[in-house]
Amino acid sequence: MTKLEIGVDTFGDRTRSADGAFLSHAQVLRDVVEQAELADRVGLAFFAVGEHHREDFAVSAPEVLLGAIASRTKTIHLGSAVTVLSSDDPIRVFQRFSTLDAISSGRAEVILGRGSFTESFPLFGFDLSQYEALFEEKLDLYAKVRAGTPVTWSGQTRTPLRNQSVYPPIERGLLRTWVGVGGSPESVVRAARHGFDLMLAIIGGDSARFEPYVALYHRALREMGKDALPVGVHSPGHLADTDEEAKEQLWPHYFEMRKRIGAERGWPPPTRAQFDQEAGPRGALYVGAPETVAQKIAATAKTLSLSRFEMKYSNGTMPHAQMMRSLELLGTRVAPRVHELLSSG
Repeated sequence: MTKLEIGVDTFGDRTRSADGAFLSHAQVLRDVVEQAELADRVGLAFFAVGEHHREDFAVSAPEVLLGAIASRTKTIHLGSAVTVLSSDDPIRVFQRFSTLDAISSGRAEVILGRGSFTESFPLFGFDLSQYEALFEEKLDLYAKVRAGTPVTWSGQTRTPLRNQSVYPPIERGLLRTWVGVGGSPESVVRAARHGFDLMLAIIGGDSARFEPYVALYHRALREMGKDALPVGVHSPGHLADTDEEAKEQLWPHYFEMRKRIGAERGWPPPTRAQFDQEAGPRGALYVGAPETVAQKIAATAKTLSLSRFEMKYSNGTMPHAQMMRSLELLGTRVAPRVHELLSSG
């Protein structure tokens, strides 16, 4: 196994001040820049921001925020988590990230997905009934643009292109591109077909249940005559000095976030027993002291043969200071320990 890349992502979840009031979207965005600077200083490999268009998240223009972060960081790679390609223009997506790649000296990446929220469809004038067709066609067009040659393409969701060049090009190689997958075999095969890296979003249950998807991805690549490509995992988590402290810090924010989103989707509010199960060895929450989280990340990396693990360190209304401490522990304590565990077999 190559050295595991350990990174983080955030949706810019709106947090609360000491008096319980929500911070402004503007303040949350400034805090995210500070969090990214810390992630860079402590040696994490990747920092990503999600795209949402709703009150409880602050990031709606990831590339603008990443451009600001690029100017204040040195080595960390920067990307999206995810770019909602279905309601965007694939040419503009490529242009924005190729621009980010230029100003960051080759540190840009993009994770493409359909997103778990659909607010962007009516906002930008897209029909939800075309949910699948939009993503399929736009991913195909993006793949042709990414290849770096003049593009000829036609489909049902936009006007065709004939021998069209796209600027600015990537300075070196290809723009690193992942496809975010939540558990659809069709999405896994689609990522393989286009030659994109695979990012598994595991937000509940045992990560081992995704082994068949990893096997399917590698099999599809082989059958299509393509080289092996990286697999990554995105999961939520939080670190503190002890297991109990980490869980007690996370629980109220986890509960509030899941209750709010669950009310929109018909889910019941989470129970503390469910939370504790997800925080356990076979759950999707990477929460605890550094040794606990390191052991869990290493186990997941071994089970799924990962090249990257991304922890979503923002958790609803969790305060900025707690997130900063979590990032510090992840970079200074967890990452070195994970590498030690994996190198020892």
